[in-house]
Amino acid sequence: MMSISYVSTAAAPFDDERLADLLTQSRRSNHANDLTGMLLYRRGRFFQVIEGPQDAVEHLMDAIRRDDRHSDVRILLSERIDERRFTEWTMGYEPIGVPTSPAPEGFRDTFDDLESDDDDAIIRAVRELTVWFRARTLAGATTLEREGSR
Repeated sequence: MMSISYVSTAAAPFDDERLADLLTQSRRSNHANDLTGMLLYRRGRFFQVIEGPQDAVEHLMDAIRRDDRHSDVRILLSERIDERRFTEWTMGYEPIGVPTSPAPEGFRDTFDDLESDDDDAIIRAVRELTVWFRARTLAGATTLEREGSR
């Protein structure tokens, strides 16, 4: 099995309705292809983790690169895994709010770290967002249609 984490830029802003449509389509396709994962979206940027059989993950990544709903697909982390981290979700989703005021001095925005030129910062951000997502959703926080359950 393998896991790929990537970021991309939305071709046009996604509102809740477009996100719900994307999630419905993704969940159906992922279930049929034995894929699991999670998706975050903020300010026109997607962060996604996809995991499953290597052929299925690579096939989906090829489709994502060709999908005109987004561009600038950038693989952040590709790794072989022994077990899934998102067994509960064919495509889990958690909205990320946009900060409404300036950040306090010394504040680090993990989502923004995904755009770093520092590989260590990127890997740390991928790990932190993965842990944040799992902790938040497993604790019962609301998500947009938490139908990503298998």
